[in-house]
Amino acid sequence: MGWGAAALAAGLGGCWAYARIGAEPADLARDLCVGWAFAGSGLVAWARRPANRTGPLMLAEGLTWFLGNLQGTPVPLLFTLGAWGEALNLAVLAHLLLVFPDGRAGGAGERRLIAAGYLLVAVGGLIRVLLYDPAADSSASYLTCVDCGPNAFLVRRDADLFGAVDLVYRWAGVALTVLVALRMVQRWRAASPARRRVLLPSWVAVGLSLAFVGWEMLYLLMPRLLGGADAVLALPSDLTEVAVPVVFLVSLLRMRLRRASVGDLLVAVGRTPTAHDLQDTLRRTLGDPTLVLGLRTGAGHADPDGRPLPAFRAPGRDVTPVGTDQDAGAVLVHDSALAEDPALLAAACAVVRLWRRNALLRAEAEEQARAARTAPGRLLRTVDEERRRLERDLHDGAQTRLVYTLMTLRRLDAGLPSGVDPALRRTVTEVEGSLRQALEELRDLARGIHPEVLGRAGIGPALTSLAEQCPVPVTVETEPGRYPPLVESTAYFVACEALANAVKHAAARHIEVRARRSGARLVVEVADDGVGGVPDPATGAAVGGGTGLTGLVERVSAVCGSLEVDSPEGRGTRIRVELPCA
Repeated sequence: MGWGAAALAAGLGGCWAYARIGAEPADLARDLCVGWAFAGSGLVAWARRPANRTGPLMLAEGLTWFLGNLQGTPVPLLFTLGAWGEALNLAVLAHLLLVFPDGRAGGAGERRLIAAGYLLVAVGGLIRVLLYDPAADSSASYLTCVDCGPNAFLVRRDADLFGAVDLVYRWAGVALTVLVALRMVQRWRAASPARRRVLLPSWVAVGLSLAFVGWEMLYLLMPRLLGGADAVLALPSDLTEVAVPVVFLVSLLRMRLRRASVGDLLVAVGRTPTAHDLQDTLRRTLGDPTLVLGLRTGAGHADPDGRPLPAFRAPGRDVTPVGTDQDAGAVLVHDSALAEDPALLAAACAVVRLWRRNALLRAEAEEQARAARTAPGRLLRTVDEERRRLERDLHDGAQTRLVYTLMTLRRLDAGLPSGVDPALRRTVTEVEGSLRQALEELRDLARGIHPEVLGRAGIGPALTSLAEQCPVPVTVETEPGRYPPLVESTAYFVACEALANAVKHAAARHIEVRARRSGARLVVEVADDGVGGVPDPATGAAVGGGTGLTGLVERVSAVCGSLEVDSPEGRGTRIRVELPCA
């Protein structure tokens, strides 16, 4: 708030002094726009990046812009300060250009140039003021004012000596400006693409400064010839100077927008991009086309193509670990210029950590889903194997013993003498009937557990045998061939349940059963001409009326199959089951 008030006061004071010499309103407006543009941009930059000296320097440029206007006041001390610091804003501008964008000089040469600029204004400007008599040479200032001043620091009135000192002073300023421009060229040539984009605002300012230098040189060589052009070029000159702080501020806002564009990274992470896609998004967001996303491998880190990253750091390149020092699961290899905006880099690293965590969670979820999908299949396979074992045990154990007992009883009956007690023969006959009934019930039990024909001959004969036992006429169409045991048993029991539903609930008069291979799947269809109206369990509707379709869906899903039900009211029911058999 205090610096803002100072900028406001400096602008109003400078405007008052400038108006006092007869400046037009358009001139006053241009002057205020330039100074306040620098001061306002500096305040914004200082607030956004308080640790960077760029903001304070832009503010200083705005404050010193109005310093030369004090030459329009009648107060001797203020006039002298205005004449002395007339070029101070140019020294501040050179300082700003040499330290942009990180706010500090890059080497001893740049520090010497900065010091030379301030020294020229402090010493050379003072020597010039000691000889400057505004009453004798009012054209020595950009403000023409014969009744301003007087100069409180005037030591000697010598127009010739002042002209020589003034000429050396101005050409020294031109030389320093050229040196600053050359240093900027060196920085540009040595800069990476990312840093060049950051330096672009300073290059705009350099171009404007060179334009001012060229105009200054022409004006010194041909002051009378170009005197009229000075008024014509005042407007574009001031407008271009207004563009300098605006361009610097736009550069700062672009950095802020890049931080805001990290939101695009979050959107991309939500889609779980590949490492290649994330690397491309990081390059666009951070403005570094050379950025590489390195992922941890056994021996270090590798790029998304699997190429190992070198352990050493190349000039102009930085390596930023993503994560802790103990667990740098990923790294960003990027241009050193990105280190000038640590908040942006930290946001990008946070997004990469989120991407890695998201990828790990998705992998764990997929693994758990696979386990959940395969667990019912494994359970059903175990149950099917146990059914087979039980069926074999019944067939080879109890059923065989019952058959052997029945044969023994028949031999006993045949060996009885003809005159034996009739009651004994009736008892033997009753025991034989009981054994036959027990054997038939045991066979039915074994068939219900796992039909022997299914394991021996396959799904086709098993369906044919099943149709023969159905009280309703059944047409069976099958293709020869065998399938995995679990697939055949699942298809068989689905057909059993469908036939039972058609007989008990659908009042069917005829049923069709088809089984065929379709690619890598076994397709089983059971269609009846019953009453229909059976809800499809795949739609989430409740299954009622004892149809038993819910159990079929669970059994089919356990082997990664699918079940469809088409049952329009009054037009029968068709159940279609597809089972993977590859």
